[in-house]
Amino acid sequence: MKIVYIILGCIGLGLGALGAVLPLLPAFPFLMLAAFCFAKSSKRLHNWFIGTKLYKNNLESFVRGRGMTIKTKLRIILIVTLTMSIGFFMMGKVPIGRIILVAVWVMHLFIFAFAIKTLHPEQEPVLPSSSTEETERDAA
Repeated sequence: MKIVYIILGCIGLGLGALGAVLPLLPAFPFLMLAAFCFAKSSKRLHNWFIGTKLYKNNLESFVRGRGMTIKTKLRIILIVTLTMSIGFFMMGKVPIGRIILVAVWVMHLFIFAFAIKTLHPEQEPVLPSSSTEETERDAA
């Protein structure tokens, strides 16, 4: 079962990395999949993944229960809205499909508006610098 989690984690990581660059592919759910699968498969893979910039920029504050910045929330909402609108227009002859998509979209907006805490810019986590000069100065 570990190998299945590793494969799914790598697929999630690859799609999440693409989603961080491509505007129509959402990164967040794929990175959550990668985090879950790596945590289930290998401590070493999980530790590596949570140390990446991709994880820290997209998931860290959410996973720690602090929430998301408004910029992250809006980016995710915009991408999901664009993606779902394509499906909505392609289902012109499937009214029940359109109803389901609208219901899912409204629930998505509700969750992001009320269930996930919004971080203000001063609450954003500051990533530590890897500069040895700063480390030496802090140690002194």
